[in-house]
Amino acid sequence: MKPYIFTYCFLLGVPGYAQEKPIDTSAFLDAAHHWYDIKDKTNTINPRPGRPAYRATETAAIADNILLYQKTNGGWPKNYDMQAILSTEQKDSLLRSKNELHTTYDNGSTYAQVAYLAKAYTRTKNEAYKTAVLKGLDFITTSQYANGGWPQYYPLEKNYSRYITYNDDAYIGIMNLLKDIVDNTNDYRFIDEATRQKIQASYNRGIDCILQTQMNDNGKPTAWCQQHDEVTLQPAWARKFEPPAICNGESAGIVLFLMRIKQPSPAVKNAIRDAVAWFNESKILNTKVQVIDAPEMTTAFTVSKHDRIVVNSPGAPPIWTRYYELKTHRPMFCNRDSKVVYTLAEVDRERRDGYGWYTYAPQLVLDKYEKWKTINP
Repeated sequence: MKPYIFTYCFLLGVPGYAQEKPIDTSAFLDAAHHWYDIKDKTNTINPRPGRPAYRATETAAIADNILLYQKTNGGWPKNYDMQAILSTEQKDSLLRSKNELHTTYDNGSTYAQVAYLAKAYTRTKNEAYKTAVLKGLDFITTSQYANGGWPQYYPLEKNYSRYITYNDDAYIGIMNLLKDIVDNTNDYRFIDEATRQKIQASYNRGIDCILQTQMNDNGKPTAWCQQHDEVTLQPAWARKFEPPAICNGESAGIVLFLMRIKQPSPAVKNAIRDAVAWFNESKILNTKVQVIDAPEMTTAFTVSKHDRIVVNSPGAPPIWTRYYELKTHRPMFCNRDSKVVYTLAEVDRERRDGYGWYTYAPQLVLDKYEKWKTINP
């Protein structure tokens, strides 16, 4: 059956045609949460009352939305719901703001839109989606530093967003997209050879940067920071409560990506082994974080209705803190005044309840490592 006939019948729900699984929209959830739940006066548009939204099965409507948000440089801004049903006025506002280039990889932006549109093009053969994918890929390769890293925002801004950003899996989101293209998976077979060669080169530089930024701290290999200076590659401060440190959550995402590589180089193998050794060394036993009810507290940043406490819990699964102090490797925390503390109880409640200070992510690596090791001795 010709693809366009299948797509037409599928979209109309014609009986007798198998229903394709909807394209996954989970990559947009974090951005949608920020749009709905965190007020931002810089938003071009704001949510409509009642939050009307397209169903995940409405592929063309969602893809058309995504086109509206794409900027003239090929990237996307952050913190909007790609499934929101927009009014005519909202659509006009997005079209008028096409040249406002506050484009980013933060909160799943850009790489998630490119991936969705590639899948939408494969299903519908709508040339507008293909064009947007190619523009998005050009944005990705253009924004990459010569050393292989990516900033959080491009065009570059005069703040910490210039740093090479692993935070919230921005870097790894890009690399997973590029790997799917390099591996010639089904949704990217339409990409032309010249673009494919650019992606391969970008991907290779991205891996080199990952290997260069893995920290050898206090004489031993460990893992990665949330952000690294784009010139020196050293760990660096981001927001006032995000200090340079060994960051296990982001590092787990990096290692899971590296473990996807078939026939990894010796350098990649060593990076994985060293990170696994660090995860084993830094695990915390018999401990869990408990969420408790608390009086509602409104701040300039959020409304908190809960609090979090660390409790002793014999037999609890291993847990890790978000940050480990450089040199000492002590679990560490931080307040909005940039003051480092060493227990969660010392963190102000707004940050204690509003930030992920603990993580189970390294366990995902450890669960896969034994099988990976047998395939990659």
